[in-house]
Amino acid sequence: MEKLLEILKGIRPDVDFENETSLIDDGVLDSFDVVSIISELDDEFGVQVKINELDPENFNSVESIWEMVQKLQDK
Repeated sequence: MEKLLEILKGIRPDVDFENETSLIDDGVLDSFDVVSIISELDDEFGVQVKINELDPENFNSVESIWEMVQKLQDK
């Protein structure tokens, strides 16, 4: 999860990812941020986020993003 935090802070250094739990719901991340995150997840973890995983719940917190990455790695 440490590498994921590095990636997120690289994309949006102004966001407190450790404590934010409504990144999408509160509009902290926009669609460009999500696209950047997806690209970085693919590069770093070798996971491909498909359309059905583009649920806001999967991107609302660092924990939910990490859970999604782990599920995708298990496939």
